[in-house]
Amino acid sequence: MTAVLRREDIRRLLETEPPLVREHRDLEAQLQPNGFDLTLRDIALPQTQGRIAATGGQRIVSDLAPLVFDGLGFVELTAGAYIITFNEVVNLPGDIMALARPRSSLLRSGVTVHGAVWDAGYSGRSRSLMVVYNPRGFRLQKNAAVVQLVFLRLTGETDGYAGVYQGENLG
Repeated sequence: MTAVLRREDIRRLLETEPPLVREHRDLEAQLQPNGFDLTLRDIALPQTQGRIAATGGQRIVSDLAPLVFDGLGFVELTAGAYIITFNEVVNLPGDIMALARPRSSLLRSGVTVHGAVWDAGYSGRSRSLMVVYNPRGFRLQKNAAVVQLVFLRLTGETDGYAGVYQGENLG
């Protein structure tokens, strides 16, 4: 049976090797009743056209221009699309997948984060799409919690993710 992991389940998996999530900023603040908050490491603007084709070998992702945080660690965002990178490294076992959902405070400010399915077996420091819909913009601080990662236990073990993003952004 598929089930959403509770705080206690996540805490146990944080103590395994490799831990479910590592390089977190504040374990007690980030550990939620039904998930784990991921925090902002970097934010960038897409600079070039991307491409998805019928075969993976023809995939091109947009080049990125990193934005600079001010002296207080904030960045001013105008309406538009941004690529964010999380501080945390996630290590999903073969029987757990994850979905990232935006923090409600973002939604209430006219901002959202879109994330793909995090397949069982994925390991890396992921990226997601942040969209500022608010025409007045948004001010965002480095290390702020931006999404809650919700973990789902699968009905059984899978072969695990082996795609091009395995081990991404570990530097």
